[in-house]
Amino acid sequence: MAAGIREKQTVALKRMLNFNVPPVKNSTGEPVWKVLIYDRFGQDIISPLLSVKELRDMGITLHLLLHSDRDPIPDVPAVYFVMPTEENIDRMCQDLRNQLYESYYLNFISAISRSKLEDIANAAIGANAVAQVAKVFDQYLNFITLEDDMFVLCNQNKELVSYRAINRPDITDTEMETIMDTIVDSLFCFFVTLGAIPIIRCSRGTAAEMVAVKLDKKLRENLRDARNSLFTGDTLGAGQFSFQRPLLVLVDRNIDLATPLHHTWTYQALVHDVLDFHLNRVNLEESTGTEGTPAGARPKKKNKKSYDLTASDKFWQKHKGSPFPEVAESVQQELESYRAQEDEVKRLKSIMGIEGEDEGAISMLSDNTAKLTSAVSSLPELLEKKRLIDLHTNVATAVLEHIKTRKLDVYFEYEEKIMSKSTLDKSLLDMISDPDAGTPEDKMRLFLIYYISSSQAPSEIDLDQYKKALMDAGCNLAPLSYIKQWKAFTKMASAPTSYGNSTPKPLGLFSRVMNTGSQFVMEGVKNLVLKQQNLPVTRILDNLMEMKSNPETDDYRYFDPKMLRGSDSSVPRNKNPFQEAIVFVVGGGNYIEYQNLIDYIKGKQGKHVLYGCSELFNATQFIKQLSQLGQN
Repeated sequence: MAAGIREKQTVALKRMLNFNVPPVKNSTGEPVWKVLIYDRFGQDIISPLLSVKELRDMGITLHLLLHSDRDPIPDVPAVYFVMPTEENIDRMCQDLRNQLYESYYLNFISAISRSKLEDIANAAIGANAVAQVAKVFDQYLNFITLEDDMFVLCNQNKELVSYRAINRPDITDTEMETIMDTIVDSLFCFFVTLGAIPIIRCSRGTAAEMVAVKLDKKLRENLRDARNSLFTGDTLGAGQFSFQRPLLVLVDRNIDLATPLHHTWTYQALVHDVLDFHLNRVNLEESTGTEGTPAGARPKKKNKKSYDLTASDKFWQKHKGSPFPEVAESVQQELESYRAQEDEVKRLKSIMGIEGEDEGAISMLSDNTAKLTSAVSSLPELLEKKRLIDLHTNVATAVLEHIKTRKLDVYFEYEEKIMSKSTLDKSLLDMISDPDAGTPEDKMRLFLIYYISSSQAPSEIDLDQYKKALMDAGCNLAPLSYIKQWKAFTKMASAPTSYGNSTPKPLGLFSRVMNTGSQFVMEGVKNLVLKQQNLPVTRILDNLMEMKSNPETDDYRYFDPKMLRGSDSSVPRNKNPFQEAIVFVVGGGNYIEYQNLIDYIKGKQGKHVLYGCSELFNATQFIKQLSQLGQN
């Protein structure tokens, strides 16, 4: 795990695009030109990891969706990267019959069944194309890596494994089996790519336990078949791993429903909460402004812009977990340092007299030449810097708009106080009834957090009062009816999850960012400093990773797929603390939890944590699922 999962999956993809042989480093020869055919699942796996330029460097001239209309390109090999579904197999057989390409390299994201392989074989024989099917591979890449230490299971059809799907009251056993199999298949692919067999811990009586049982069985069966095991031989890249195996902690979303609803204060989580952000790409609508439009004319169209927030973006990597005010200040500093450099280049150019190139200018002092050379060589770097500054200025400005219009800083601070049981400076009813603060959804999120976090449910009279205020504010009460049932069912009323006991400290107003010259006028926005506190998921990880005894995790089940007899004792045989762990949330995760884990592990020397979830949702998407459950 010392090599992040992003790197491992990228290496696997590059090997696949190179016809399943490892690409040779520093080979000067031209790559073999080829076509990449993928389905939507394949597209989602590749897009956060490889840019179009990187694909081109690997010889991919065209990348097309399997189910689009494609013309024959008879003298080019085609690399397929698709899920082994009925319709995909049918379409591939059709491609063979139509003789679309010179040769076919068939790669399945997840393992293909024997019967489907036979279908392809029959089609190849029927089309007289057996010789053209060059390779057929199971890639075991059925998960999406978003960060070095974060992955999600799927983006397509995620409603099939969503929180709502797992918690539907009318779900049948067979439907639940299907959901669990889908999750386990992806987790199995994840561990094959990681090249490690985990020790599994999970809570009892939850969907997480069902996943653990099935995953343990699947890993065990694979290890038993020594000839075909995926965890032996060169696939593991010997020597990369410490002797210790990673810990997999499977938790259920239901252990903490407040965090996904919580208003947040860090950059990445805010972008996900208030903007259109998925698979590391943020889509912004840029209003072109109405000034200059004559009265009665149509307002100008909004420009849509997309930005990729990737690992190569140094500013993003450094600040994605920072509180928003710090981000605004850093963008401002970057802008100022860029302007200073930009002026330097202009000045040097004028010294050199680039405008009128006479002999005199060229024979000028050699140190100016040296200066200019360095200025010219740093120009591409400067332009890239400028691109990133523009990108983050636009993204941060869009986030700031939301913070101001919805008073998100006020919500964040108030919810932190509720969750840490601090005294509230304003009554909840006042917050809900304030017409200037937030959207109806913001108010619903706030009230649900209060309801989930309170040790005893509010009395019926109080509840009716709150409901009336929420209705008056335009809220849909369906999520509340689900949370009420959930709370009654889990008997959480007696012992709610605690969220630490520190609230963010306001720092007074901004010092630098208040300058009128700043891009970000932060007046009226509180500058809150986050205090480190562990969320429930991080606390569970801490107990299990450090082998602490705690009533919260003492009865967690223990699975070791390497033990021949699957004895289930909750007594771990491993007495040493773990160095590496994977936390996986069944039922959906969010960037707040991810960031909390990353902050926690920073203080632990030499330890690594990966965060994964069945789907990644923001509060809007989560509330929508809760209200669908509330209407059932």
